Amino acid sequence: MLDSKLKSKAIVLLIFSLCQIALGSFAQEKPRILVLTDIENEPDDAMSLVRFLTYANQFDIEGLVATTSVHQKTEIATWRIKEIVKAYGEVRDNLEIHEKGYPTEAFLNTLITEGKKAYGLDAVGKGMDSPGSELIIKAVDKSDDRPLWVTVWGGPNCLAQALWKVRETRSSKELAKFVSKIRVYTISDQDNSGPWIRENFKELFYIASPGFHPFGGYHNATWTGISGDKFHGRFAGADFEIVDNPWLDKHIRSKGPLGAQYPHMDFLMEGDSPSFMYLINNGLGSSEHPNWGSWGGRYEFYQPRTERWFTQPETRPLWNNAQDEVMGEDGSWHTNNKATIWRWRTAYQNDFVARMDWTIKDYKNTNHPPVAKLSSQAEIGAKIGDKIILSATGSTDPDGDQLSYNWFYYQEPGDFNISNGRTGNPINIENHNQEIATLIIPKAQRLGDLHVILEVTDNGTPALTRYQRVIINVVE
Repeated sequence: MLDSKLKSKAIVLLIFSLCQIALGSFAQEKPRILVLTDIENEPDDAMSLVRFLTYANQFDIEGLVATTSVHQKTEIATWRIKEIVKAYGEVRDNLEIHEKGYPTEAFLNTLITEGKKAYGLDAVGKGMDSPGSELIIKAVDKSDDRPLWVTVWGGPNCLAQALWKVRETRSSKELAKFVSKIRVYTISDQDNSGPWIRENFKELFYIASPGFHPFGGYHNATWTGISGDKFHGRFAGADFEIVDNPWLDKHIRSKGPLGAQYPHMDFLMEGDSPSFMYLINNGLGSSEHPNWGSWGGRYEFYQPRTERWFTQPETRPLWNNAQDEVMGEDGSWHTNNKATIWRWRTAYQNDFVARMDWTIKDYKNTNHPPVAKLSSQAEIGAKIGDKIILSATGSTDPDGDQLSYNWFYYQEPGDFNISNGRTGNPINIENHNQEIATLIIPKAQRLGDLHVILEVTDNGTPALTRYQRVIINVVE
């Protein structure tokens, strides 16, 4: 029998099964999602809507609502949503060949509506109900245990009006229940109703990079990491070529009726897309844990200090800007909030290319993502010195492609801290590029959760990546 000392050093074996053991993951059910968009204020909303519709089978879509914003204060473009949905209808059946569950064009048309043609809080209050605000109330009130994700690509005054009306017409208990069922991911503050919402509904789950565009808010926002290398974000380290117009011409715009609806980029590609990329079921993120990181970025929960780009001081904590340290394409380390998105750029761009292929090609002439297998986001306990065997045995590829593996320590999400003050990933995972890898828990300055990410990538064209996450709770 092993003595206690040997037991403390025993191998902790992760047994990966076909079932998924999730910690707040959305992997087992579709998220409910409602989009507010100031589409046609510039090209990026239309670009984002094209990408969004290629993932339409991953969501239960509850609404597509045209709104105003600081960029178009008294105009809305419901017609443009309908135009893109019509193009989607032409390719929907082909998408269905590749993955099931794509909604029909007719169904999506029933969800298209609009808010008031007024700016920000001018559209909030008595007599300011709109089809958009009423649709939000109806969606939240559904008998469904899943929260409603409101992704805000423009101004959120439809949401503000919905919240105002419920506060005026229901009890405080009913209001609290209503607010608890909403999750918001907004692309900065594009009118004055966002800060008002956060101030007046302090318990509302809210992801944002607070800040107003005319005050410089976009420059400091996490979402610019999707493509804002040269505009708004102005950062280094990422591969800009794969988010620039020549690449988009070749891989996106050239592909059928839906690709034809993808406009030329004036400022940056798809600034609104991180709001729904956060919810894509790729095995990486967890919708209730913005601090874990995903294609939609990583956010931490705190009350930010007032910055010059805010319209008013924040009066409550919210999920807002966080930093990742990432090795860039230039061979240098970069530490900033934009890196929480651009670190995944090759994977999310390749994934979009494949889905655009799905709109025009048959199954055998396209690539499909691999299936990464392990006990999904399983939490295990360990001590310093324990040996963790990480196994992706059972991972498969629907096209029979060869798989490659990469296990890495994602140091920012967890409490575990081994930093020695030097730049770079401080934990070595032996055989990190193999199906089975090994991690020996090192000594640390602080114990707690340690996040290990598995990346499984196929060798198809384009190469596609899926993930799983192991969370190791390191204790004394």
